[in-house]
Amino acid sequence: MSPRTRRSYDQYCSVARALDVVGDRWTLLIVRELLAGPRRYTDLHADLPGVSTDVLASRLKDLERDGLTTRRRLPPPGAVYVYELTPRGRELLPVLQALGNWGSAELGERRPTDAVRAHWFALPLLRALDGEGEGVVEVRLEEGDFHVNAGAVEGPVYGDGPALGDPDVRLSLDAGTCAAIGRGEVGLAQAVRDGRVEVTGEGPLAKALREG
Repeated sequence: MSPRTRRSYDQYCSVARALDVVGDRWTLLIVRELLAGPRRYTDLHADLPGVSTDVLASRLKDLERDGLTTRRRLPPPGAVYVYELTPRGRELLPVLQALGNWGSAELGERRPTDAVRAHWFALPLLRALDGEGEGVVEVRLEEGDFHVNAGAVEGPVYGDGPALGDPDVRLSLDAGTCAAIGRGEVGLAQAVRDGRVEVTGEGPLAKALREG
């Protein structure tokens, strides 16, 4: 099958050119998932409820064609193919953060039909941690655990599940508080002071959050 021809707005404008590459439905959500590091196709499909297998495969091919992702085979015993962002693809992090910040006003309360994954709160929380310091922050929600790499300039921005090693700080909170932080209704420091976020750890980042 021949590769899909990229559609273009045919406008000499950097915004239009950017949308030529990442403006298709699902593309930026795939990038959101890949900011967690290498992912298998099955993992991506599971964490993008609503996307068809054909559309997901097509978008992944487009992202690889445009130099935003690569596909490689893991060594044994894994021996499966994974997709990961290139440095060019990782440059979309501030784009997604800005888009998420803008979209926070549209979030509102969770609808009965809304899917949710714990790690979807990672990017808003990472934004809330900006300026607090660097380190691995493990987050515990009723919906599951995830971790973010605050201040990281390369590598995965966040990860699903607990941190691989000992985190610099652990945060325990409910999804409602996490969503309120993402919507900008309450700051992380204020939520800690109000007792809505429990901070565990003795390192500089943990102390900064408790004293914030």
